[in-house]
Amino acid sequence: MKTLIKNGRIIDPSNGVDLTGDLLVDRGRVVKVGGAIKEPSAKEIDAAGKIVAPGFIDMHTHLREPGREDAETIETGMACAVRGGFTTVCAMPNTTPACQTAGDARFLIDKGEQTGKGHLVPIGAMTRDRGGEELTEMAELKASGCLAVSDDGDSVKDAEVARKAMEYASMCDLLVIAHCEDKSLSAGGVMHEGYWSTVLGLAPICAVSETTIVERDIALAEISEARLHIAHVSCAESVEIIRRAKEKGIKVTAEATPHHFSLTDAEVKTFDANFKVSPPLRTENDVAAIRQGLKDGVIDVIATDHAPHPENEKQQEFDHAPFGMIGLETALSLAVMNLLEKKYLTWPQLIQKLAQKPAEILKYERGSLGEGDWADIVIIDPEEEWIYKKEEIKSLSRNSPFIGKKMKAKVKYVIVDGKVIFEQ
Repeated sequence: MKTLIKNGRIIDPSNGVDLTGDLLVDRGRVVKVGGAIKEPSAKEIDAAGKIVAPGFIDMHTHLREPGREDAETIETGMACAVRGGFTTVCAMPNTTPACQTAGDARFLIDKGEQTGKGHLVPIGAMTRDRGGEELTEMAELKASGCLAVSDDGDSVKDAEVARKAMEYASMCDLLVIAHCEDKSLSAGGVMHEGYWSTVLGLAPICAVSETTIVERDIALAEISEARLHIAHVSCAESVEIIRRAKEKGIKVTAEATPHHFSLTDAEVKTFDANFKVSPPLRTENDVAAIRQGLKDGVIDVIATDHAPHPENEKQQEFDHAPFGMIGLETALSLAVMNLLEKKYLTWPQLIQKLAQKPAEILKYERGSLGEGDWADIVIIDPEEEWIYKKEEIKSLSRNSPFIGKKMKAKVKYVIVDGKVIFEQ
């Protein structure tokens, strides 16, 4: 069935498009963009006052299946993603078992498609069981649909193993997504090392635990010619290291999460474990540096690091609660309130961070609305205010510090392969 989106502000950074007009979809593809389109047989969607953009791509999602279906399943995670405007999610491999074989990858892809709620791209483990010792069969993972490898949740401790992994990934044209943390420096820590950790008496995690591995992995990427992507950048020093690497021509990209550009370590004074994340929330200076890095293009992507945990686990004492918060449903609003309204980004730049850049970095054929492209589309009311209500969350978990908060910008429609799969 044809779908005609009328009178929307169409923003497609991949094709340099920012115009008010119509967009026609037929047989899963975009067939015409711009102007006043007439198509009597099409189902019409009035997008006046709305933004029409490529569906978002989250490069960093934890769906917990297999292994922790009490925290999240592929079904609930994909439902959560759609409400946030994400038509593709990249499932990180810190599951039980990890995604490390062709069968593991196909299981995830098939389960994702069965939901009918978008696309799931599996991220393969870089080492067997993410143990940092034996490399996985990356060529097999690539052939099975993985676009990247990562031992997310851990860095590869042995630098020689990390180098060999990058060389193998480069041979397979796989992106390497690096979780940068020296656990000999962060072990036992629960929050950023600084004023607030001292005042609160909580075990600290120093910024150097991140920056040392950022520097190491960039150096290894340079000699291996790998494509390296730095996950969840959290501190100002990391932004500057990445900036220098880009100026040098090293193939490195980076992402920031909404919580790292929205919150500081001062929030931890409430001892609410929903503020406990890895890497930890850091200082106002770090938040400002991340926002500036997004503005400058040093940080290429906004990714959620959606990390569900059951409520009873997060209700433990701060020291014992797990790290992570959910983020798929709030990412857009947090970006609008903390980046657009504070003049760090424009709407086209925000769409670029959420759709175009993730697709380019992953070498994934989505993230654009040119004629002939797959019709993965999000329609947004940029002005609508709403409350993030606990009872309306689609995730199985509720570990978000933003519950009850007023949000701005609301996803109204999501279209995947030309089919309307969500309508508010």
